[in-house]
Formats: sequence, C-alpha cells, structure tokens
Amino acid sequence: MCDECSSAPAKYTTDDVALIDSGASRRCSKDVLFTVHGPRAGVCEPSCLRGSGESPRPLDSDLKSSLSECMLALDMFLNNNFEEALSYLQAKSKDSMYHSLTYATMLEMQAMMTFDSQDIVNAGNTMKEAQAVCQRFRRKSTVADSFNNLVHGQSLDQFTEEEIHAEVCYAECLLLRAALTFLQDENMVSFIKGGIKVRNSYQTYKELDNLQKCATYLKGDSHCHFEGGVKLGVGAFNLTLSMLPTRILRLLEFVGFSGNKDYGLTQLQEGAADHSFRALLCTLLLLCYHTFLSFVLGTGKGNIEEAENLLQPYLKRYPKGSIFLFFAGRIEEIKGNIDTAIQRFEECCEAQQSWKQFHHMCYWQLMWCFTYKQQWKMAYFYADLLSKESSWSKATYVYMKASYLSMFGPNDTKPFGEDEVKLFRQVPSLKVKIAGKSLPTEKFAIRKSRRYQPQNPVALPVPPLEMMYIWNGYAVIGKQKGLTTQMLETLCRAEETLEGDAASEFLADDQCLVKLLKGLCLKYLDRTEEAEECFKYISANEKRIKYDEYLIPNALLEQALLYLQLDRRDEAAKLLETAKNGYKNYSMESRTHFRIQDALLQAKSVPHNGC
Repeated sequence: MCDECSSAPAKYTTDDVALIDSGASRRCSKDVLFTVHGPRAGVCEPSCLRGSGESPRPLDSDLKSSLSECMLALDMFLNNNFEEALSYLQAKSKDSMYHSLTYATMLEMQAMMTFDSQDIVNAGNTMKEAQAVCQRFRRKSTVADSFNNLVHGQSLDQFTEEEIHAEVCYAECLLLRAALTFLQDENMVSFIKGGIKVRNSYQTYKELDNLQKCATYLKGDSHCHFEGGVKLGVGAFNLTLSMLPTRILRLLEFVGFSGNKDYGLTQLQEGAADHSFRALLCTLLLLCYHTFLSFVLGTGKGNIEEAENLLQPYLKRYPKGSIFLFFAGRIEEIKGNIDTAIQRFEECCEAQQSWKQFHHMCYWQLMWCFTYKQQWKMAYFYADLLSKESSWSKATYVYMKASYLSMFGPNDTKPFGEDEVKLFRQVPSLKVKIAGKSLPTEKFAIRKSRRYQPQNPVALPVPPLEMMYIWNGYAVIGKQKGLTTQMLETLCRAEETLEGDAASEFLADDQCLVKLLKGLCLKYLDRTEEAEECFKYISANEKRIKYDEYLIPNALLEQALLYLQLDRRDEAAKLLETAKNGYKNYSMESRTHFRIQDALLQAKSVPHNGC
C-alpha cells in the first residue's frame, strides 16, 4: 500500500471503500469499476498508483484515489460523523484539489448555518486556500493565463484529465467564495469582488459545458465526476438566474448572464442521477429548490413528488442522517402532515449532538409547525430556544417570542414571566447586518415593533399570522381543511376585536391585514367569491393604508393567483403587472417581486382550458 493510503484513519482506509455497500458495484460508461456509495453516487475503485507526470506537485495526484477518499469523507459526513470527516479531509487538503474543495465546502455549510462571523471568515480563508490548490493543477496557458483563451486558442487534446478536473474544481471554489463574500464584508468593494468571482465562475462553467459536448474531447476514467461538476454549476446558475425578478435579470443579461429554468432543473436532475462525486450536491440543490425556494421565493409550486423520489434512497441508506431527516420533515410539512413533520424534525434533533446548527434549522420549522396548529406555548418555546442559541437573527427570534405571547389568552400563564411589550421594545436594539444590510425579515420585525415604543402602544392584531404569510405558510395549512378552518376562525375573532377598537392611525392597516389573511384561508377552503372580496377590499382601501404599503401589491398578487386558479389568465396578468410596476419601497419588496415573477411564468404557461 502507498503512503497516501496508509495515512487514512484506521477505521476508514481506501481498502475499505469496496466494502461500503457490501460488494454492490456497477460500471460507468467508460467501463471503470464503481462501488455504489450512497443511492445516487459512485466511488471510483481505489488505486495506490501514482501518476508518472513530470510536474513536481506534492502529491496526492492520483485522481481516482482522491475521489474515492473524498467520497468516503462524504459518507462519514452523511452519517453525522462531521468532525471525523473534516479531520480526514484536512490531512490532505494542502495537496489534493478534491480534498481541499470538499473540506472547504463542509466548513462553508457550517458557516451558512451559523451566520457566525468567525465561522464565515474561517470558511472564506479555507475556500481561498482550496482555490490556490486547484490553481496548481490547472493547465498554464502559454499565451495568457485564461481558460477561455486556452479553449478557443489551442486544441482540446492538450488537456489532461487532471487539468479538466482542476478547471471544474476551480470554478466551484470561485462560486462558493462569492457566496461567502456576500456574507462577510460590509462595503461595496466586497460586492464587486463577489460579482467578479461569480462572472469568472459562470464563464468557466459555460466553457466546460461546451468542452464536454465537443466530439474531439476524449473522456477519461473519472469523466462522470467531471461531468457531474459541470452539471452542478450549469444547473445552479440557470435555475438561480431564472428565478430572479425581470428587472434584475435584464441587467444581468446585459453583462452576459442568462438563465433557463427548465435547462437548469434538467442539468441538476441528470447530475443527481449520475454516480458521481457531486450527485449529493445536485440532489441537495433540487431538494432546496422544491421545498424552500419555490415556497419562500415563489408561490409554492415545488415538485414535492420529485423531492420525495430524490430523498427516499438517501433516507434509506442514512436513516439517521440529519440532512435527510430535516428534508423528510420539510416534505411532510409542505404536504400538510404537520404531526408527522414534527416527529421527523424531533428525530433530526435526536440523531446527533455535534452540529447544533441542524437543531436550529429544525427549531425554526418546529416553531412554524406549532404556529399552524395554533399551539402558541410550543411555538414560543422554539422561538425562545432560537433566540438563545442561534446567531442568524436575534431580532426576528425575539419578535416571534413577543408575537406568540400576544396570542395567549387572558388566563394563560406566560413562560418565565415574560411580557410581550418589553420584548417588542427590545427588537430594534438586536439588529445585525450581513453584507452591510439588515435581513429583510429583521427589518420587517423592527418596523412592526415600533408600535410598542410609545408609553401607550397600539397592539398588533395577529403578528405571528402576519409573519406566517411572509414565509408563505398559508400554502402549507391550505392542504389541511381543519387547520385552515381554525385559522379562519382566529382571524374572524381578530376582525371582530378591531371593529370594537377605538380609532387609531393603525386601524385601516390592521383591518386590511386581517382581510388579506382571511382571503387566503377562504381561497384554500374553495370559497373563492368571498376570497376575492377580501383581496378587493384592500385595493379599495389603498388610500387609507398609512404604514403597511406591502399589503397592496401582495393583495393584487393573491387576487391574481386566485384568478389563475379559476383560469382567468388575462385578468391575472394585468393584476401582476400592476403589482410589479405600480409600487416600490415597501416591506419585503424583493420577496414579493420573486413571487410575482413566479406567478407571471405560471400565467404564461397555463393554457386557457386549464389542462
């Protein structure tokens, strides 16, 4: 055995790779033996042979061996052995591009979950080091150090297999570094630097995509891993760009970017189905899109059936894997199976104790699950846990705590003797900035909390139910008639309370808010005429609204979605255009524009007969 193989931990050596799946194996299109490593990924058969190239690289230069070991580390990671996986990768992170990239990617995942400044800095430095390692393996152009010039100026057969992999790893580093740049610094220079990284990454992926389609390109033994990397990058770019609001997309297209949603999804689907190193990342991106992005930044039209099909093989192989238990819970939540979702999220928390970040993601979803059930004490409990343990947004968490307390009945005992007015007054002081800007949700919470600053505050009517709309929670309870009916009853009681309240500067805003939420419940209960009246009420009272201007474009959006449901496409399109172009500078504007863009795509794609 070579020195590299003997350096692996005793529990996981490269000789063990072939035993991971009890001998189950398959061959890729180039007839290279792969051992199934996870339901959709493959591990190249390990090799201790060193490359005989002339380059004096330090050296774990055997590509297949590196890929095998990194797949092994992924297996540890997916089995919740997070620190063990990181230690295993770190040993060769200075010499192997795949070890370095995988190690940095895991640290970036941690940083994205914690939002801790030190974690972000650490991940950024590690990804920069990974990029430098990848650079050492890239082919040096004799004309200019530019991959674009290399592709167009020289023949493709001058690339070695290792150099092709170095290009895709380098592009991946650029993309991941750009994502961290947007989180790390507070000045405009960081945004410009991040944009340059994104553009360079985007152009590299485009060239790689063209390269692999070229008839003269000879596929090597590890081609499926290279191809998976290209599909990951091309798919991610196309899907992300296609979701952007039109005004932003036009600007990006002017500087050379373009996005096709169907092509992006197809690339990621193909990448997830391949037996490659990046099959997992393609799968996770698709799961994020179908279970989160399509809801938070869309109208809730994610393909849950596809998400289930993607998840099930992984869940079968890793029944205690935190990542997969979390997505299993989210899928059940979206389907309206709230009790099953709660069970899954609790299982996820119990599965491991090393990375509390997974717990925080579950706490957030559990908070919403109990909100859907109107179990305010339990929802408060998880908001309280988040406010004490998570660094993402203390202002949002404390706002949610106060919101739940405001829903308690007069005879309910409030936990720890806390008072919602005091909590609401704390919210503005808890503001933090990421990339120089406050989180939109945080800004929304701070603005709403200002009503509690005066000596005699005017209470918010249903604050947790309003925030639930911001996160598109009504599309979730709409799957369960019982939950929707109960929510409608709560809103009707709030409406009655407002009718009896003394006139205030906030009264019209509060009445319109309750009408919007009532309209959503009525829509999901198929009481379409009543729902339409609620949405129209807001437009009719537009001039009376003083503070919550966001209600007007959102009411138009919801009325348009109702019309799409009724196959009144032309009317829906007109409302959407009005919502998009007629209002600006309101709360959560970007999120509303994302949803308008999604609705416009639906309006253009749905035929008149509704088939």
